[in-house]
Amino acid sequence: AQQERVIRFGHLNNADHPVSLGVKRFAELLATKSGGKMKVQEFPASQLGNEMQQQSALQGGVQQMSAPATTSLAGIVKEFGLLDFPFSVTDFAQADALLDGPLGQALIAKLPDKGLVALGYWDLGFRNVTNSKRPITRPEDLEGLKIRVIPNPVFLETFKAFKANPVPMPFAELYGALESKAVDGQENPYAVILSNKFFEVQKFVSATNHVYAANIVLVSKKFWDSLTPDEQKMMNEAANEARGYQRQVSRAAAHKAVGELQAKGAQFNELSASEQARMREIAKPVIDKFAAQYDPSIVTLYSNELARIRKQ
Repeated sequence: AQQERVIRFGHLNNADHPVSLGVKRFAELLATKSGGKMKVQEFPASQLGNEMQQQSALQGGVQQMSAPATTSLAGIVKEFGLLDFPFSVTDFAQADALLDGPLGQALIAKLPDKGLVALGYWDLGFRNVTNSKRPITRPEDLEGLKIRVIPNPVFLETFKAFKANPVPMPFAELYGALESKAVDGQENPYAVILSNKFFEVQKFVSATNHVYAANIVLVSKKFWDSLTPDEQKMMNEAANEARGYQRQVSRAAAHKAVGELQAKGAQFNELSASEQARMREIAKPVIDKFAAQYDPSIVTLYSNELARIRKQ
């Protein structure tokens, strides 16, 4: 008979965020598949610590699951930095094709050695810049702005290329820093901007779409190895079924969030295709620099996959 399993699933987002909705759907599916034997307990809003603390807890086997941004894995598998390269995909179909295809799988294959197992990618969305000074309509508008970025080398170098002053800072400290004007702005997907009420302290929201961000569904390898093949199969199936739902609600929320941000008084603007192309050119040396530091076979796969999905 199958034993009872309690799965502590932690993440950084608020309980109204699409990542949380994905966790809830995964929990329902897994409960159904296991006849109620596999129970997921959700811990949203950084209750189990920040991304790095939760990653350590998974590696140590004291926490079973988390759903961090892929960005947080670049510290243990540096090739995950490929997913942070600016302007690599232009729409959701391209993003899904890149992550669900051979490149996404090749990155996932590097995780078990680090004590983690991944069950696929969820949508976080395209990242966009907000600030309190001016609309960003071209790369020059970023010049001199203090922009909080994820503590990640690719993000730092990208914003330096635009002559901004990138400031790495934990997410939990961001609202206070924006409010006190310690930083002028930040970059995040629309749903995050809305959910964290950044519109209260940021007047301008600009659709830079500079990078597509994904979350990754992680399981502690210690926990995974303790499961039966049947239990592992149920978890894989539940994760795959939850993925389509999570992406759908996340993208609907992003679309809706733009209207809600404007209703809250945020000034929203899009960038022209030509200015977006200029930004891509300015960022290209950053991509070349980091690509040279990664496993060449994975970089080649990345380039080939981008060429494939851009043709579709």
